[in-house]
Amino acid sequence: MEKSIKEYSCAGFTLKPDAPELKETFLDIKAKFEKYGISVYIGKKSAKMIGLAEEGIDFATMCKKCDFLVSLGGDGTLLSLVRRGYKYGKPVAGINAGNLGFLADVRISEVESFLKQLKRGECRIDERMMISGKIEGINKEIQFFGFNDVVVTRPTVSKMATIETYVEDDMINRYRGDGLIISTPTGSTAYNLAADGPVMYPLTKAFILTPICPHSLTQRPLVMPADFTIKIKTPNKKLLVVIDGQDSYELDREDILEIRGACKSAKLLHRKERNYFRVLRDKLSWGED
Repeated sequence: MEKSIKEYSCAGFTLKPDAPELKETFLDIKAKFEKYGISVYIGKKSAKMIGLAEEGIDFATMCKKCDFLVSLGGDGTLLSLVRRGYKYGKPVAGINAGNLGFLADVRISEVESFLKQLKRGECRIDERMMISGKIEGINKEIQFFGFNDVVVTRPTVSKMATIETYVEDDMINRYRGDGLIISTPTGSTAYNLAADGPVMYPLTKAFILTPICPHSLTQRPLVMPADFTIKIKTPNKKLLVVIDGQDSYELDREDILEIRGACKSAKLLHRKERNYFRVLRDKLSWGED
């Protein structure tokens, strides 16, 4: 039987990479967690980075031991943690030590108030759509999960990408330009937004297909249901497939990229009063003169 939020008693931490200056911040946050009866574990890589290698534990062990996971960094740190911890089904909270903070929404100054709410059961778990992807080719099968987006793009700036896109085996478009973004609603405020794609409410279940600098002005973003299967291939010799801006794979001429909605959602732990539209107003300066 799954624990209620107020029964959470163990947290596993991942810190922003290459940021040893987070040591004192982490130790201060750890003390606050322990003050509220929540024991803290830290992954090996993060522990080694801040000079506490002896305290670090294997990531898989940490995920199995803990009731929830915590990223200390920016949205990129949280993205990585969501993807790495996805198969363990644990909720993820983000403490924002970065800049933008669309996803990692607990400020360092708010940690204690967040913990008070957590222990009173005044937090919620949002279920966010994940991407399940596969690249199949000659003697090749690569499987992956994405949280924000999958970007198909050209390998060099001197080349134009040609991307043939199918839904349920029917061709919908042949995109020519710099590439194509296949985004989740959570990722709609990331690269998709920079490419003039639409902002979608993050609990929606849908794909957004947004062309990047298309060769034709008739190419426009397209929104489609999450239960569709999208297939992509190319007559180009080689393209790149980039997952959440963090992992990349080659897409060869004989390969097929298949994208669908994952069967399980990612879980983000938020305070109940967190309002997505307030976040948009704050981060994008909406409503200002």
